[in-house]
Order: sequence, then C-alpha cells, then structure tokens
Amino acid sequence: MNPSDHPVAHKRERRKQDRPGELLDAALDLFVEKGFAATRVEEVAARAGVSKGTLFLYFPSKEDLFKAVVRANVIEPVSQGAAEVANFKGTTGELLEWMMLQWWHRYGATKASGISKLVMSEASNFPELAQFYRTEVIEPGHTLVRNALQRGIDQGEFSPVDVELALHSVMAPLLFLVMWKHSMGPCCPVSEQIQPEKFITQHARLLVRGLSLSESL
Repeated sequence: MNPSDHPVAHKRERRKQDRPGELLDAALDLFVEKGFAATRVEEVAARAGVSKGTLFLYFPSKEDLFKAVVRANVIEPVSQGAAEVANFKGTTGELLEWMMLQWWHRYGATKASGISKLVMSEASNFPELAQFYRTEVIEPGHTLVRNALQRGIDQGEFSPVDVELALHSVMAPLLFLVMWKHSMGPCCPVSEQIQPEKFITQHARLLVRGLSLSESL
C-alpha cells in the first residue's frame, strides 16, 4: 500500500492545508483580546496547536501575521462589496444605507471589527502597520463612499458638498459603533445597549435627508 494513500497520511495532509487558517483564527482572537503589542507569537502558535517554528514557516514575523489577518478578515469584505456597489440599481440614498448596513453585517458585527479598535489605539506605536492599514483598508473604503457620494451629486440627488468631508459623516458613526462594541458596550445594562441596525438606518436616512438636493431648495 502506498503510504500516501493511507488514511493517516491524508489526515496529516488536510491538517497541513488547514494550518494557515487555524493560525489566522488564533491570531485574530488574540489580537482582538490583547492588542498587537501584548500578543506573543508563542501564544498564537499554542492556541493553534502548533510550535512557534511552524508558525514562522507560514508567517515570518508577527507583523506579517497581522497583515495576513487583516487581509483575510477586513480587506476581503471590502473587495466583495466593491463590485456590488458598482452594480447597484437603486437611488444613491438607498445605496448609502445599504452600504452602511452591509459594512456592519460583514465586518462590524464580527469579531474582526476589533481590529479597528486595535489600530486606533496602537497606530502611533506601530507606524508601519498603521500605514499598511491606511493603504489597504481605509483608502479603498473611503473610495467606495466617495464614489457613492459623487454619484448622488452627479445624478442630481445630492447637493454639491465637500465629498472629502462628507465621507467622514458616513464612516464616523460606524467606527463609533465598533469602538462602543469593543469597549463600553459590554459594560452597559441592556436598557442602554445600542441596536446597530436601527442606529445605522436612522443615521443613514438623516444623512441622506441632509444631502438631498430637494431638501436644500
């Protein structure tokens, strides 16, 4: 019998193929729980059930590991949304509301949203990683919002506004929700909890009303 055909050999091969994903899952958990600086690669390896040496076979440094976590959990959802935004058939007001809700469902509501809090709290200590996040995550996200706002202006739905300022009016409440979720939210009683979908929907409609050309006439 060929050793490669043995069930144990197949199991080991599957385990090897799964290893990068298991390491990324373990790293995401620890980065969100402890932050970047406080997370040690030994802890990531142990949580994934491998040695530190095995981790370094896939990710040469903790910085490389962090970038891989971001690419898998943050960049991918943004990339998926780009094509959907380009093909959206509704009004720009509907598009903005849809974009904000999708951002929450695909990222904000997930464990990965803790990366945003991590970056904001540790960016000054790790400028190279902050620049990576800005280039790979923030700028593409801003481009999507910028294009949506410009679409509304070009189609006569929105008043001419400073798009570079307006895009922050879209993003700031979403970032607030993430920061709340990973800081004060768990400490507050049920009566003070924010319902994200309702909050986003209300904010999006208020925002669109403020931008609407008909409202400004």
